Amino acid sequence: MTRGTIVREITAETLRGLPLPDSGGGSKEARGSALVIAGSVEVPGAAILAGTAALRAGAGKLQMSIAAGTAPHAGLAVPEALVVRLPEGEGGHVDHGQAAEVLLPRTERAAAVLIGAGMSSGEPTRALTAALLEGPSEAPFVLDAASIDGLCEKAQAVRARAGRVVITPHAGEMARCLGCERDAVEADPLAAARKAADMLGAVVVMKGAETWIVDPAGGTWHYAGGGAGLATSGSGDVLAGIIVGLLARGTTPAEAAAWGVFLHGEAGRRLARSCGPIGFLARELPGEVPGLMRDVAEGAL
Repeated sequence: MTRGTIVREITAETLRGLPLPDSGGGSKEARGSALVIAGSVEVPGAAILAGTAALRAGAGKLQMSIAAGTAPHAGLAVPEALVVRLPEGEGGHVDHGQAAEVLLPRTERAAAVLIGAGMSSGEPTRALTAALLEGPSEAPFVLDAASIDGLCEKAQAVRARAGRVVITPHAGEMARCLGCERDAVEADPLAAARKAADMLGAVVVMKGAETWIVDPAGGTWHYAGGGAGLATSGSGDVLAGIIVGLLARGTTPAEAAAWGVFLHGEAGRRLARSCGPIGFLARELPGEVPGLMRDVAEGAL
């Protein structure tokens, strides 16, 4: 069979063949610590959404890293988290040079790291992403939103992590990563995902009405979609948080991506049934995740 010719549909039955790591006998240490580096002065809620989702996916511990001025508010919103204050520069935004010094030791102690959700676009976030990728941590990374921009220009740093990176772009972010037009990505999202996975040696979650996942070896997964209601502010932050939580538990990158996409999509389906097809909030998605994981495992879904 040639590379990339088999597409696996992501269903509850598929995932029952890929069981999640056990609960570690009740030990939060065994379920790992997720480090969520996210948010900005304009979008502090991204860290809250992603961090909450990581815990709902079963991560044992959570650290949220956010600009110092918004950190106390994030800590109150997610009292389960240890909140790391990041140095601020102009306009209350994170000073990315100083932030790298604060974060590098924490990435070494984390079981999985998420960076980018709700962060400011531009060179500072790119530089911070590169610094952390090139650091000594062996943890898997999830790269979302602003951390994906220009990533293919730093492909060597991603490839050096030997498949331990998951990226979660929508069409616009993928176009900026590959240096092509958005229309080209939307015309053939699977081809774009395959190109990025090959260039970066990473697991690519190509988001859209349907989701395609491609791993560095060309393995391909497809999820038909969780409904129109998922196209709402903060939904992508939740997806990234679910994936990093699963990675913290010890799930492999490709399987964490597949499980994360399914749990996110099915959470949307459940809320569509209980609330209506559109109008539910991203903050409501994480609460559906524990029950979905149970239902998949028990064959109730």
